[in-house]
Amino acid sequence: MSQELIPGYLIRRGSNLDRALLIKFMKRTYQDMFPQQDFSHLGLTVEQYLLPEALLWWVDVTETAEKSPFKFGNTTPVSCLWMGNAIDQLTGLRHAHIFLLYVVPHHRRKGIGTALMKYAERWARKRGDSQIGLQVFTSNEPALKLYNHLGYQTQSLWMIKSLQIEK
Repeated sequence: MSQELIPGYLIRRGSNLDRALLIKFMKRTYQDMFPQQDFSHLGLTVEQYLLPEALLWWVDVTETAEKSPFKFGNTTPVSCLWMGNAIDQLTGLRHAHIFLLYVVPHHRRKGIGTALMKYAERWARKRGDSQIGLQVFTSNEPALKLYNHLGYQTQSLWMIKSLQIEK
């Protein structure tokens, strides 16, 4: 069942049956930022983390003539929000965690990302969560701007060190 998220866009609940479409959206997300990288491994991520209790929402454009690489049946999804659970390491409490937020480039800067994040916040509050967590690349300035605008703050930094593999 769909409902209007913002004028011209409908939000609907996805399911575990949407794995192939979710993988396409994930690949597009990462390829936007890292075009030379191979992301064939993302299918394994979806297999591991798209659990029955995870939430997947799709935003469809209501324009019938929409052309999209994501055409899926009679709908044309232009945005995706995938959420799961995490445990706050300081308090031990479960909270919502955003795995993916993606808006097709042609539909960006129209309020879809903001509306989806507010939708997610309402959902998390209703189920009793006191926070939402997410991870964002430091080079993803548009996402950082959105999250900062919505009141998200850096709580920790994920640090990595590349290692030479010994043979």
